[in-house]
Amino acid sequence: MLSAVIAAYPGGREGAAALLGIDLKKFDNRLYENPGHRPLTDDQIRQLERVTGTTFLADYMCGLYGGVFVAMPDDTPLDNLDLYVRSLATDVAEGRVDQIIAKALEDGRLDEGELADIVAAHRQHIAARHSEVGAVITLHRKNPGSQEP
Repeated sequence: MLSAVIAAYPGGREGAAALLGIDLKKFDNRLYENPGHRPLTDDQIRQLERVTGTTFLADYMCGLYGGVFVAMPDDTPLDNLDLYVRSLATDVAEGRVDQIIAKALEDGRLDEGELADIVAAHRQHIAARHSEVGAVITLHRKNPGSQEP
């Protein structure tokens, strides 16, 4: 999970170490959890992921419990175009699941790697769908206490 965060970070290890204010050698020791060194904290990983726009830590933690991380829609104004874009993202994610299943079943059996790929893609699909539904609710919900009918 950490290697994915670092790979996504602009400037890689050097850039990540600079953002966290840690010299590169100390950063590497923490990154690779060398004996006698504390690993990076969740807050430090989140700090890196805010820059990259990734959710590897949340995905990893949710996966440990068989769950799915779903980012809730931002408090930015939504419109029907946003809903359409989310709908397309959901459709693409669902299609990806179906493609992986179809390819995996070409030999009539699913191996462990194929199963993991299917479950990972399915989690992404469910997360996209949840985000889509959350955005619909956010956009069309009556304001509590308002005068709307």
